[in-house]
Amino acid sequence: MLQSTFQHTPGIGPKIEQRLWASGVLDWTSAGERPPACLSSAQTNALARCLDLSARALEDGNPRFFTGLLPAGLHWRLFPEFRGSAVYLDIETTGMDAWGAEITTIALYDGRTIQTFVQGRNLADFPDAVDAYDLIVTYNGKCFDVPFIENYFHIRIDHAHIDLRYVLKRLGYAGGLKRCEKAMGIDRGHLDGVDGFFAVLLWQAYREEEDPRVLETLLAYNVEDVVNLEALMVDAYNQNIMGTPYASTHRIPPPQAPEIPFRADARIIEAVRRRIFP
Repeated sequence: MLQSTFQHTPGIGPKIEQRLWASGVLDWTSAGERPPACLSSAQTNALARCLDLSARALEDGNPRFFTGLLPAGLHWRLFPEFRGSAVYLDIETTGMDAWGAEITTIALYDGRTIQTFVQGRNLADFPDAVDAYDLIVTYNGKCFDVPFIENYFHIRIDHAHIDLRYVLKRLGYAGGLKRCEKAMGIDRGHLDGVDGFFAVLLWQAYREEEDPRVLETLLAYNVEDVVNLEALMVDAYNQNIMGTPYASTHRIPPPQAPEIPFRADARIIEAVRRRIFP
């Protein structure tokens, strides 16, 4: 889909892109073979320059070129081309406000390998681990996870970034990650009802009791977030292409869910629920 995208060209928006597709200009190659009749001379020149840079960026494996030019709601278009260098990211913290709060756990999942980072253990290894990727995928990460990480580690996360909050909002899904999951048919089993505030209480319980089952429950929740991000990303991509000429040719099969190496303890979850609703 990325190589059929023209909206990253200055002066070309959704209506002109639709005209290009309707006139048979379906990808960058066909756009270069003949000047599109529906474009002005200035637009044609701008498109030629942009597509030359686009081809170089794609060859160089540079997704930031495209996320820097496309609206956030269209970042889904570069997913297939850069899926191999993408990682799904989610953090848990000691509070919902970045000021004065700390990161407790971070989960990374690249479609093959799950990595977890825990305060007091290996959290300092996170910056090097995330640097191995070119593209990060989050839900609300532009407003929360990434600024929190940058402030906490005193680093700059300058990866290309697909924030599914904006992609899913364009499809009519809103209200937080868990609500989007339910609306899109994802069932968390006995982790249903566990959210970011619940994760804060799990960490507090772990620090108080030093019970490894509590930490494992928190990690199971954190990892579930990143594994589900891949399923949401693929589903969002497939829903978005339904409104394009590429619905039958660009569809991505649903991902195979990995074996999560942590198990949530139902008794721990119930005990924390009693803290919330005594």
